[in-house]
Amino acid sequence: MDRVLGFDTSTAHLTVAITEGDDVLGEREVAPDSTGRPRHARALMAAVEDVIDGAGGWEGVGRLAVGLGPGTFTGLRIGISTARALAQARELPLSGVSSLRVLAAGAGSAIEVLSVLDAKRTEAFAALYGAGGEELWEPWVGSPQNVAARASERAEPVLAVGDGAVRFRDELEASGAQVPADEDPLHRLWARHLCRLAARAKGGPHEEIKPAYLRRPDAELWRERDRKSESTP
Repeated sequence: MDRVLGFDTSTAHLTVAITEGDDVLGEREVAPDSTGRPRHARALMAAVEDVIDGAGGWEGVGRLAVGLGPGTFTGLRIGISTARALAQARELPLSGVSSLRVLAAGAGSAIEVLSVLDAKRTEAFAALYGAGGEELWEPWVGSPQNVAARASERAEPVLAVGDGAVRFRDELEASGAQVPADEDPLHRLWARHLCRLAARAKGGPHEEIKPAYLRRPDAELWRERDRKSESTP
């Protein structure tokens, strides 16, 4: 059975793992620095090397997997460009998986799971998955009030997980959603689940593995704002 190496850089926490079937052969997480800034640029390749070395090297690795987001522009760019480069250098198939789906897979719930990531700008990235993992809402971005309103329309309460569920706990719980305690590991993405999902997914041309930003990057919006300011008499 081929091993799968996967990593996700969509949130401030970096997660890397290598699996073989349902077995986790190695996993590494890198938390953000003391200011809350991600360490992806400096830590990703070191974390990859750590888990690969711990699992006995590249021999047996048959697939790479990467989280597609949504998430931060810089984080996704780092993760996906690194995954493409490794896949090309190692001549391995590459699979991309929605980071929201990865988050839901970690919940392992018998009820519907609402994956919610903090999108900043007082918005949330969200997607809803059924008890069998099927996608009920495709990933989208909206205000916490809109996410909560959609959750309240479900026939049964949903389980809301992710850093966005923690940040917008009040709105979600008011809608009837169940939100685990802030420190619960269900709120974190784990690369082990990414690897397991990717093992069942089809790979594609490396250049087709693209980030799911869902909205324009902040820098682009700032440039547009500045151009409008300069053109105003």
